[in-house]
Amino acid sequence: MAVRSNDYKKFLDPLVISKLKTLELRASMVVEGFMVGLHRSPYHGFSVEFSEHRPYIQGDSLKNIDWKVYAKSEKFFVKQFEEETNLISHIFVDVSKSMDYKHTAKVTKLEYATILAAALAYVMIDQQDSVGLATYSDKIHSYLHPKSSRVYLKTLLTALDQIKPSGATATSKCLDSVAEKIKKRGLTIIISDFFDDLNSTFTALKRIHYKKNEVIVFQILDPIEKSFGFDRDSIFVDLETGEQITTQPYHIQRAYQESMNEYLNKLKSECLNFGIEYNLIDTSQPFDKALMGYFAKRSRLN
Repeated sequence: MAVRSNDYKKFLDPLVISKLKTLELRASMVVEGFMVGLHRSPYHGFSVEFSEHRPYIQGDSLKNIDWKVYAKSEKFFVKQFEEETNLISHIFVDVSKSMDYKHTAKVTKLEYATILAAALAYVMIDQQDSVGLATYSDKIHSYLHPKSSRVYLKTLLTALDQIKPSGATATSKCLDSVAEKIKKRGLTIIISDFFDDLNSTFTALKRIHYKKNEVIVFQILDPIEKSFGFDRDSIFVDLETGEQITTQPYHIQRAYQESMNEYLNKLKSECLNFGIEYNLIDTSQPFDKALMGYFAKRSRLN
């Protein structure tokens, strides 16, 4: 199924994508919609040193894209004889109960995270990078060692498709338990709401980074978790502990927003201070923002 150039935007919309039948189809449509959207500008303005390049055409393998050219031009071009660059990547997906939430958004945080992880795996396998997957909450639920074969993509997608939300979030403990398996320099991607102890999370992130791994953080939130824009008396239930509180949201909205902004700014600044790529995504946003964060980082690794 090909994405027509005038259809690509809908294949970046979380609601549209979530209705597609299989996770493999969702992943491929997100990636193809993203690529079509980026490649509508005509090829022009390159010197003779790029004479072996041509514009990306729908259907080209992503592994043949020259990411150095993209870094300079913000356009995608194919170098047909580019030497392959194999990267070892690990994708961590938070499957804790707090991820099983939606309010004003079209999908839950976990649904969004799962589709994003599937799209990233699709891209990496197509680039012939090795991809591993860990799903976690307060423990590691599944771990798949990195491999690069296209057949392995189905194994990764099957594991993602079988995700069930459970447990509390313990990012630090789970990152540390898998970090011991990361023996070679590569790329580590963490997809989570990061409703966790930030100090311990930073310690784990820095430990992975110190092992000469590049790290990308995708923080996934429902829009209302940032705004606290509830308009009536409400009972709030902690999805991980079951604890309940009844309140009038407008009484605490300003204090909540200040605390949330402080928390988000701390997470972002700490990540950036240690060279960790930080991306704040809310589940109402199309998938191209998240994928652009990955491609920007990937271009710097070549």
